[in-house]
Amino acid sequence: MKSYRLEHDCIGEREVPCECYYGIQTLRAAENYKISNIPISHYPQLIDSLAYIKMAAAQANCELGLLEEDKSKHITLACKKILEGKYYDQFVVDVIQGGAGTSTNMCANEVIANLGLEGMGHRCGEYEFLHPNIDVNMSQSTNDVYPTAMRITLIAKIRQLIEAMAFLKKSFEKKAEEFKDIIKMGRTQLQDAVPMTLGQEFSVYAVMLGEDMMRLQETTDLVREINMGATAIGTGLNAHPEYADLVTEKLSKLLGINLIKAENLVEATQDTGAYVQLSGVLKRVAVKVSKICNDLRLMSSGPRCGFNEINLPPMAPGSSIMPGKVNPVIPEVVNQACFYVAGADMTVTMACGAGQLELNVMEPVIAHSLFSSLMYLRNAFETLATRCVDGITANEDVCRNYVRNSIGLVTALNPYIGYEKSTEVAHEALASGTSVYDIVLAKGYMKKEDLDDILSPENMIKPRYFHKKD
Repeated sequence: MKSYRLEHDCIGEREVPCECYYGIQTLRAAENYKISNIPISHYPQLIDSLAYIKMAAAQANCELGLLEEDKSKHITLACKKILEGKYYDQFVVDVIQGGAGTSTNMCANEVIANLGLEGMGHRCGEYEFLHPNIDVNMSQSTNDVYPTAMRITLIAKIRQLIEAMAFLKKSFEKKAEEFKDIIKMGRTQLQDAVPMTLGQEFSVYAVMLGEDMMRLQETTDLVREINMGATAIGTGLNAHPEYADLVTEKLSKLLGINLIKAENLVEATQDTGAYVQLSGVLKRVAVKVSKICNDLRLMSSGPRCGFNEINLPPMAPGSSIMPGKVNPVIPEVVNQACFYVAGADMTVTMACGAGQLELNVMEPVIAHSLFSSLMYLRNAFETLATRCVDGITANEDVCRNYVRNSIGLVTALNPYIGYEKSTEVAHEALASGTSVYDIVLAKGYMKKEDLDDILSPENMIKPRYFHKKD
């Protein structure tokens, strides 16, 4: 038989299971919000962020003479227990919730209060000795705690994504070096263009990732600005005049991050522009990596009836009916992760635009969208590197034969025989199946030694001085 304790709030009384460290407000929230079936414990970094905030607040309030030293000590000890990862299962509220994150904040307050009470030798629910709202939430409101927890979590997750991008970038750089001497045909609009190297193709992917790593780092600077001390709407009601600066300082020290107190706390409490910008950068990253995956799937298409320029490492049988078929499953799954991020960006956009007056109550769905996007991209990039890019091999003969037989070589002849004759050669090559090289020789448009030099693929993959042949 379960045993229960009786707790009350402004709505009434409820029985809370005695083994639970959360209290009545968390219980109501768990019953009210059955939306995603994903609890906030799904993001342990968010729980850790809340614990650091409550610890910093307790220490600041104690230093300002507002909170008894013994209470501050036991709040701190409770927070440290949470940071050890032992009590994540007590954070049962759905990530999608009404109330601007109040249920998340109160869940943290109740768990910390009851852990603190236990440490003080009292039973859970004996809040006259350590109260979730009065003591743990002192000088705070959900409206400064929740966004600050969001931002701390985002900083950690952005850092992890940048590390994953660096890992993938290195994989592409290694392949660029490995493939630097393999000549292939470049294509525009999926039609033959001019020669390049497979190494050049892969080096581009590394450069694209490097650019977006810098854009992500810029967003970190935006989310380092927090509004602790703002309390309800940014006016600092019920907080000591020195509290905002002190709690920001203590929180920065606990985290080892240089957090910045917002210059205008009223503005910071309602402005979600940083989330819009971060989400936009994540969409940019997703779109570009999705394009890379499309390229990998196209270049590896075949093996007999496609481009077949590269081979992706086989990861799984590709069909339940076609024997021996192997599909590009890793680029496919990364594509899907990228599509999710693009959709999540729309959610963030709509939610950020739904703010009214002094607060945006939609922050829970903003947080969930950003956290999940960062997680999806990080996992996708690590998977793409280790289970695809690192194992790619090149079909060098296939690549070179495409170049030899391509009509696109005629582009290199423009400066020597002119656009009109080059067009004539291209049309004849297409109609007859004869090579550009043979047609130019047959028509006497150029000498063999000059043609050999100009149409050498190795001479067509970089700029060179133009000297018109006699």
